Amino acid sequence: MTTSAAPDTAEGTGPIPRHVWRIAAIIAFGAFTGQLDTSVVNVGLDTVARDLGAGLDAVQWLANGYLLALAVSLPASGWLTRGLGPSRLWLLALAGFTVASALCALAGSLGWLIALRVLQGLFAGLVVPAGLTVIGRSVGPGRLGRVMATLGVVMTLAPALGPAAGGLLLRFAPWPWLFWINVPIGALGIALGLRYLPGGGADVDGGRLDWPGLTLISAAVPLVVYGFARWGEGGGPWAVGVPLAIGLLALAGFAVRSVRHARPVLDLRLFVVPRFAAAGVTSAFASAAMFGAGLLFPLYFQVGRGEDTLNTGLLLISMSVGNVVALPLVGRWVDRFGGGRVCVAGGIGSVVTTLPFALMDLHAGDVLVQALLVLRGVAIAAAMMPPTVSAFRAVTAEQLPDATTLVNILSRIGGALGGALFAVVLTGTLPLGAAAAFHTVFWWLTGASVLGVAGALWLTAAEQTRE
Repeated sequence: MTTSAAPDTAEGTGPIPRHVWRIAAIIAFGAFTGQLDTSVVNVGLDTVARDLGAGLDAVQWLANGYLLALAVSLPASGWLTRGLGPSRLWLLALAGFTVASALCALAGSLGWLIALRVLQGLFAGLVVPAGLTVIGRSVGPGRLGRVMATLGVVMTLAPALGPAAGGLLLRFAPWPWLFWINVPIGALGIALGLRYLPGGGADVDGGRLDWPGLTLISAAVPLVVYGFARWGEGGGPWAVGVPLAIGLLALAGFAVRSVRHARPVLDLRLFVVPRFAAAGVTSAFASAAMFGAGLLFPLYFQVGRGEDTLNTGLLLISMSVGNVVALPLVGRWVDRFGGGRVCVAGGIGSVVTTLPFALMDLHAGDVLVQALLVLRGVAIAAAMMPPTVSAFRAVTAEQLPDATTLVNILSRIGGALGGALFAVVLTGTLPLGAAAAFHTVFWWLTGASVLGVAGALWLTAAEQTRE
């Protein structure tokens, strides 16, 4: 198996052509649309429930159904990319997402709205992996860090801006505008993509679709994610165990079929490449820590420090600021030094900025807390993005569709596990008091960050060897 050289830094010193930045900006625009939609709609769940006469437990499926649909369509993205070409798939996925958004705005009942929201999620699940493949094939390995950093900035800004954008929309317009807003944005993205994205149709080795394999992996990923989510919500043994058991069995069956099938839906033999395996595992560890912290820190401010929802959102902006400021620098460092070394630094930074929360008083000064959050945002930028770049550098252009899909699946499962684990730890220790509970769960988060450092050290060692 032929892969790119490690650490691929020779090309990284050259300037990035203007047309490459244009392609990256268009792909980032599409990713921003999907990310913004998630946080904007979540803000409006209570409004939708009131207007449609539904309970919050039912309307919550607007969020849950969308997230599960993302997990269902993700496994097919590699095969679809090979069959259609990454640019064509990206355009079709963004078009489907835009049309589904308009249909959501027109829905007259909660049942229809949930069904159309699922359809919207199925298309959204294809946008990011197809876009990453376009970027990976257009940029070249030595410049990938800087371009991926640009995408990372957008992915950070979208959830940060979403709640404010959703609240502003609902102040002046009814809830269907939470979906109508996607239509002009999506149309603009499609127009830009048609004009500027590189051509290229199906890959030569696209092959026939392995339907049994697709069925297994498309069931496995959402079932595992759902099982972890129910665990974090405090679900009973059956509610957690049944989907997890079925999902893991389906995942095992898919793995066996993938290594035996001549043209699998996803080529798991990529994990034979040490650099790709190390990058994938490190990405999963980093996602577990990041998504777990995404659940934990809002509760830290609301339950632990007694802040209201608005103040909590404002206090958490500092972490996004640190992330956005650091990402361009991280991209340059990855192109110069390789992803593993930068990821080690980011992992150590995550440990250093998490440990104080496990030790200091629950009502520590705001200046100290905000300084730690800014630095934590910097550390997250250095821990999250480099493994993805390293994974893409470890494979050939023809293997990129499978690589982008596998990294996204690992990140999604890792994030679900991290969120569930920290929710269970926090819920189980809250009867001991808020201070004891948050100190305990921050120790767990510190431990997860240490695992991320271990993965980054493995990745650093793997990058020193040419596959």
